[in-house]
Amino acid sequence: MEAQNEEGGLVRMDGSTSIGGLEGGFSPMQLLLAGIGGCSAIDIIGILKKQRQNLENLTVEVDGDRQSKEEYSEFKTIHLKFILSGDLEESKVERAINLSLDKYCSVSKTLEKTSKITHSYEIIND
Repeated sequence: MEAQNEEGGLVRMDGSTSIGGLEGGFSPMQLLLAGIGGCSAIDIIGILKKQRQNLENLTVEVDGDRQSKEEYSEFKTIHLKFILSGDLEESKVERAINLSLDKYCSVSKTLEKTSKITHSYEIIND
């Protein structure tokens, strides 16, 4: 399956082989994790730019643990690990991450209603 937005962007989705899928794309639940990673990354890049920080690279690793409900499952916990490189002040990185997850990222604000969201970060200075 593919989802297409108004701008023509495509996302490929699939399910596991146990439910008849081919595992040829993201599962819908994986898309939620990708969404929080992407949403927060966009915020953090913008905030660090406004703070005149020299960000060279940003990688976001997202892990989620699901819990079963009656007929479905939801994320119980989500952890984001931000790996940043460049000439960065740690206090400004912390502030950017906190502003994103606590205030600006619509995906994190939506998922926090059912999930405990935590984060960590690592700054790699070249």
